[in-house]
Amino acid sequence: MAAVLAAGPALSHPHVFVDGGVDFVFGNDQQIEALKVTWLYDEFETLYTLSVLELSLNDAGGLDEADRLELVRRLSDWPDDFDGSAHLSIEGEPVPLAWPEGLDARMVDGRLLITFTRPLEEPVKLAGRPAEVAFYESTYFFAFSVTNPPQLIGAADPCSATVIPNDPNDQPEELRATLAALGREETPGIANVGALFADRIMVTCAS
Repeated sequence: MAAVLAAGPALSHPHVFVDGGVDFVFGNDQQIEALKVTWLYDEFETLYTLSVLELSLNDAGGLDEADRLELVRRLSDWPDDFDGSAHLSIEGEPVPLAWPEGLDARMVDGRLLITFTRPLEEPVKLAGRPAEVAFYESTYFFAFSVTNPPQLIGAADPCSATVIPNDPNDQPEELRATLAALGREETPGIANVGALFADRIMVTCAS
């Protein structure tokens, strides 16, 4: 994956646009055990990724099973600086997540769809404690958008999830202009700038 992200045409920040979202996996006693993450790449990045990995679409616009499995194998080799895209906090405190596992990949209407799971290092009881997932990549090279309604898998009633879309226009025009002027090989000088442009999911469960 690191090789896939390393090159490409010069564009303004962000360079890659990804739809998708985050589902929440609950265990016993209203404990969050894992996040299930979905990425749906834009069409350009889909073709670019397949080209870099030397994989081709078949006549039906999909991937032969051997190529799909090779894609899963290659993408499962996460880069050392992978920062997650799904950033979980409970009552404002960051919650550590384990390394991604169970990656799967397939084509959907000409776009590459990837799913994977981020287990919590320790399950956390949510009852009466608000949780938030911010959906972003720290350098804003990727622009993630929550387009899938979040699912609360295994949650007992009453729990609810609300998507809070980000409006880029809420950020200062100077910041937006600075990001737009960056080349593909340049990194913003603002630490964790992607968080400023993150869609967020709020989850609450009654105590």
